[in-house]
This record gives sequence, C-alpha cells and structure tokens, in this order.
Amino acid sequence: MISKPVTNLPQLTTEQMIEVDRLMIEEYHIGLIQMMENAGRSLASLAKHLLGGDLNNKRILVLSGKGNNGGGGMVAARHLHNWGAQVQVFLAGTVDELKPIPAQQWQILQALGLTQKADQPTTADLIIDAMIGYGLKGTPRPPISDWIEKANASERSILALDAPSGLNTTTGAPSSACIHAAATLALALPKAGLVQPAARACVGELYLADISVPPELYGAPSLGLDVQSPFAEDTLIRLEY
Repeated sequence: MISKPVTNLPQLTTEQMIEVDRLMIEEYHIGLIQMMENAGRSLASLAKHLLGGDLNNKRILVLSGKGNNGGGGMVAARHLHNWGAQVQVFLAGTVDELKPIPAQQWQILQALGLTQKADQPTTADLIIDAMIGYGLKGTPRPPISDWIEKANASERSILALDAPSGLNTTTGAPSSACIHAAATLALALPKAGLVQPAARACVGELYLADISVPPELYGAPSLGLDVQSPFAEDTLIRLEY
C-alpha cells in the first residue's frame, strides 16, 4: 500500500493551504465533501496499516473537532467501522457548533451507533486525533486541551490528521497543549511546520494523502508552485525530510 519514502516535496504555509482549498472549490469545482471523503478514507487506510492490516477486535478512539478536520476524522471512523474495527467517536465541542458538512457526517455516525460517550484513551489500540487541523489559532482550550492531555498521557499510539492538534503548521512551534503523535497524515502537500525540527516530537512519522488536488492548481498565480504529482505509485505515501 505504501511505497518507498518520498523526499524533497514542496511544503505549504497555512495561508497557502487556505488558498489551495479556495481554488479547489471556486475554480476547480471540487467540493469539500469530496475532499473530506478522500481524506477520511486515506486516514482509515493508514490507521489499518499502522495496526498491522487486520482490524478485527481493534479498538479505535477518534477525537473529532467541530470543523472540517473533525469531519475527516468522522469519515475515517465510518470506514474503520465498516472494515471491522470497534470505533468510538468523541466530539470535542457541541453538535450545534458543527459546520454543515461535518454535521452530516455526525448524523451518519449517530445512525451507526458510534457516538456514545467515549471510553478513556487507555482502552484504545489507536487514537486518531482529528480535533484541529491547519486552522489553529492560539493555544487549544478545553475540551480540546483536556483531550490532548489525556491522549498524550495514555501512552497509546496516536495518528494525527493533517497536523497534530496544537501545532502551528507554518512555524512548527507546538503549543503548551499539543498532541504527540506516532504518525501524522498530511493532506495534498505537507505543511511547512510539519518538517521543522521543533515539530518532530509531535509529528512522528509523516505520511501524505491524495485528496484530488490537480497538479495544475499549484501553478495558479496566487501560489506559483511547480508541483509534479507525488502519487504516481500510490495515493498514500510516506515522506522523509
């Protein structure tokens, strides 16, 4: 599933990734729900890989935020459930705070019975951190900061989506409350902060998933990047820096 490591890919600042998302929706008419599905399925595939390829009797706790990063975690939860894992999803926020598309994903999880009160992280074989992506502003606050502390203290493997919650994706500086992941799955292109020395203890192994960004998009005047698709061999790859 995951080919030899890829090196020397361009990295994006947080502002550039915001522009990638805007171009995807406004110029290329690739909807957020499509990107979220691609991200979530890739996250589920990486979780399965990290758990040895067999999800039977594996317990997975998904910590989901109220934004689009959380929506990707919810999609992953659905796929992992379908593949045989025992999945629980904790929403770090309230249902009425959810954005429209994550709210739709939450309704699916409710129908599947995956949204009951979450157990403590120590009961999980893997924790998925989908609380905060590249949209971090300031230091995480409760309940997210509380769950960061619980997850880190659990001594369980943590897989972060796009960025460990609490990490500045441009500078790589961790907040006082920051997930320490065993692995991080970046989306589209790695964010600049993920490859900084200060971030390594929080990022762990770094992977990259295809969310269907056309290579031509990166050449837009607002970005000015020359990017050759890194996904010729697989849509989920491991990065080395």
